[in-house]
Amino acid sequence: MNFLAHIFLSGDNPKIKVGNFMADSIRGKRYLEYPREFKQGIILHRAIDTFTDAHPTVRLSTKRLHKNYSHYSGVIVDIFYDHFLAKNWDNYSDEPLGIFVDNFYDLLGKHYHILPMNIKKLMPYMIADNWLLNYAKLDGISRVLDGMNRRTKNRSKMNFAINDLEENYVDFEAEFTSFFEELQDFCIQKLNSFN
Repeated sequence: MNFLAHIFLSGDNPKIKVGNFMADSIRGKRYLEYPREFKQGIILHRAIDTFTDAHPTVRLSTKRLHKNYSHYSGVIVDIFYDHFLAKNWDNYSDEPLGIFVDNFYDLLGKHYHILPMNIKKLMPYMIADNWLLNYAKLDGISRVLDGMNRRTKNRSKMNFAINDLEENYVDFEAEFTSFFEELQDFCIQKLNSFN
């Protein structure tokens, strides 16, 4: 899953949300250096990634992309799935997406001191271009894929994956919907285990 799903699946605890968001920047056992709730967010993030990568429905999605994008297929599916979460947000939350996103950006500001340097560098771009809100639109997803392709020095060709999304939109959306229900249940159990 990508940024929006990780944040959403963190429940209501602000520190768990921030920990989950920054988790990809925390390598190995370095998470042990963080306060308890941030640490729980990092642990939750890793559990979500493990659950997602092993799930047969997600593998259907990645398999559809593998021929063209090889090991980048999983990253692309994460981005596609964030699109479907944003697009169908009202099915998952009573809080409007715009308010949820603004509140999360405020949260990052409040906990800026604990963020890893690469997240601090990413934040201004994320907020200025409102990545999380723009996941709901295909042109927003296209911009994300373009940016990811540039980060791989054009090796991944991820910028072309928007075409795959459009061509297989119904299948990807059905796979997301089926999978996300299971993922939500998994995350509720994981969050409850922290108490």
